[in-house]
Amino acid sequence: MAVPVAFFATFFAYPVAAIVSRGLKAGGHWQFGRIADVLGQSDIRHVLWFTTWQAFASTVLTLLIALPGAYVFARFEFSGKQVLRAAVTVPFVLPTVVVGTAFLALVGRGGLLDGLWGVRLDTTVWAILLAHVFFNYAVVVRTVGGLWSQLDPRQEEAARMLGASRWTAWRKVTLPALGPAVAAAALMVFLFTFTSFGVVQILGGPTFSTLEVEIYRQTAQIFDLSTAAVLTIVQFAAVGIILAVHAWSVRRRESTLRLVDAAHTARRPRGAGQWALLAGVVATVAVLILLPLGVLIQRSFEGPEGFGLAYYKALTSSDSGVFLVPPIEAIGNSLTYALAATAIAVVIGGLAAAALTLPHSRLRSSGGTPMAGRLVRGFDALLMLPLGVSAVTVGFGFLITLDKPPLDLRGTWILVPLAQALVGVPFVVRTMLPVLRAVDGRLREAAAVLGASPLRAWREVDLPMVRRALLIAAGFAFAVSLGEFGATVFIARPDRPTLPVAVARLLGRAGDLNYGQAMALSTILMVVCAVSLLLLERIRTDRTTGEF
Repeated sequence: MAVPVAFFATFFAYPVAAIVSRGLKAGGHWQFGRIADVLGQSDIRHVLWFTTWQAFASTVLTLLIALPGAYVFARFEFSGKQVLRAAVTVPFVLPTVVVGTAFLALVGRGGLLDGLWGVRLDTTVWAILLAHVFFNYAVVVRTVGGLWSQLDPRQEEAARMLGASRWTAWRKVTLPALGPAVAAAALMVFLFTFTSFGVVQILGGPTFSTLEVEIYRQTAQIFDLSTAAVLTIVQFAAVGIILAVHAWSVRRRESTLRLVDAAHTARRPRGAGQWALLAGVVATVAVLILLPLGVLIQRSFEGPEGFGLAYYKALTSSDSGVFLVPPIEAIGNSLTYALAATAIAVVIGGLAAAALTLPHSRLRSSGGTPMAGRLVRGFDALLMLPLGVSAVTVGFGFLITLDKPPLDLRGTWILVPLAQALVGVPFVVRTMLPVLRAVDGRLREAAAVLGASPLRAWREVDLPMVRRALLIAAGFAFAVSLGEFGATVFIARPDRPTLPVAVARLLGRAGDLNYGQAMALSTILMVVCAVSLLLLERIRTDRTTGEF
């Protein structure tokens, strides 16, 4: 546990604490009265209200739209299932600035869906909510669907044989079992939307702002570190509460259910009702997910002289003056950074998951203490903090803390992978942890009795069982690293931009050429993410889904 703790202390806690300290200290003294002053401002209260309201609305809408999809992926077996599962996961790792632009074209004034059926909606709010559903659909499908596929369907069938209707059997038997998973998924969606940055920054304009967007504005545009520090503390406290409730819901799910092999629960749809449900889910995915992605592809080929590769060819030139290098080099930079970030995330996340597993095994065998269990759960929750704490704060913190020996990293390329790895580690832990906890500790004990060293016991017992989960964890860390934007936008060097940073800079410059190049880079990034996730689906089993 020492290595993960040291990593998070150095590259997460220290930069965040430095930003907060710099913002709330004046003349060497803490100015805690500044917190009340900032929270008393009407515009800040509006930001807090909108942040909470849109997160709640996005969560409810995501659950309503995604739960039927979770059931279909859990209970139905059909052609193209792996491709469809990969398609719903691609948005989760796409850069938010790209998706924000796509939804602006779909729902904004004069957009494709504006004024549909003669109804003029508050298009900005609807664009934000639908973009959040677009991103988080996969969270519900994978978290709830992964558990749903392992629930024994014979329990519900027994209730039907005793005279219960289909609705009653589902409400009395299946829904209580799914409750912890639904709660965990809802909390994760709320967390991601509560800390939304790119989507709201692109779509919200000057009217709508979340805490994350306001922190960025106060830090990078107004240079008011005091207000940014207060908002960081507020967001940190809110995220801590969300993660504590999430950890409680996960413990309920782990301790109260008896699961079966998911391979025996999926069946081909039977009857008109099931086929209609499958068709409805496919249609939802097509409209909600494939349509925005299709808009990106279409616009990348709509050159000044008609359909063609003009924007892709322009990526090889640096004549636009946006970058010091041709934009095409962002592809190689992103792949290099993502591979390095993946290696870091797998090592740190794997060690953290292993450290969390050992006390869990002792507790199961009555050899642990309640205090040890609470410490483990606390460390588990801390590992999730990078997903909710302001990436803007982390990125800016890197600039002001990692600039002197012995950690003078500001001029080195490794700074970007370190920031990306912070986001990848939670995915590695959440993927590896359920599988590691499923390994029977008595197998390790038997290997030790036969004379195997701890390293050999891990190599011979644990590794064969978790190899698939390890590959999936690495794949998720790679895909998430490719799309990381909040911290990277501060620390990526002008001569080595990443794909998301390059897209954001191109979108921020006027002109059809810059916009077309942004769409071309976005399409390339989308294809890379889609290929990565399709490869993951080929090695995925229902025992290695983890929580994502």
